[in-house]
Amino acid sequence: MTTTIPALGTRTAEGSALQAVLLDMDGTLVDTEGFWWDVEVEIFAGLGYTLDETWRHVVVGGPMSRSAGFLIEATGADITLAELSVLLNDGFEARIGRTLPLMPGAARLLVELAAHGIPTALVSASHRRIIDRVLASLGPQHFALTVAGDEVERTKPHPDPYLLAAAGLGADPARCAVIEDTATGVAAAEAAGCHVVAVPSVAPITPAARRTVVTSLEEVDLPFLRGLMAATVN
Repeated sequence: MTTTIPALGTRTAEGSALQAVLLDMDGTLVDTEGFWWDVEVEIFAGLGYTLDETWRHVVVGGPMSRSAGFLIEATGADITLAELSVLLNDGFEARIGRTLPLMPGAARLLVELAAHGIPTALVSASHRRIIDRVLASLGPQHFALTVAGDEVERTKPHPDPYLLAAAGLGADPARCAVIEDTATGVAAAEAAGCHVVAVPSVAPITPAARRTVVTSLEEVDLPFLRGLMAATVN
């Protein structure tokens, strides 16, 4: 876990049940879920294998150990998990070095949260080296802390990353709003006891208790998040 600006755990808006906002990265703030798949396809093509498009829903949103392990097992490729992880990170880093498109509404939402002093954390299953590269485009000043997938013993879909982020911000997980794009991330946030706003990127996500589904971050602003939390508390 890396803290990028001073802790903001006590800076919550008067009368608001919202204590912090915790955001996923790939597919939520940056339009990069397709990048990961493209890199996986290219690497396995070089190994002599063609990936089945239906596997994309299996590997999206999870830790690299799970997605890479699945692809090795599914294809039977002669490559170790460690070797594949290096190739995936190298390939992805090369792609984001060329372009890094933000999701619609992402920049506006981050600016709005920062302007109102809302404690905000970036919580990703991606490794630290990738997060630090992406932060250069997102703006590290927008996040009080960041949690990478290789910095926790159990990453998503386990609750550990979100529990760590909430604790780092001095917030009650039940009063944190999490914004996620995959079922794996949603499962992690809900297991941590957070209220989830799902913005599906690759696979559909259905509404549920303490889970609100929207089609774009352009639908999400601070009054929206406060309204969700207030409704939950009341």
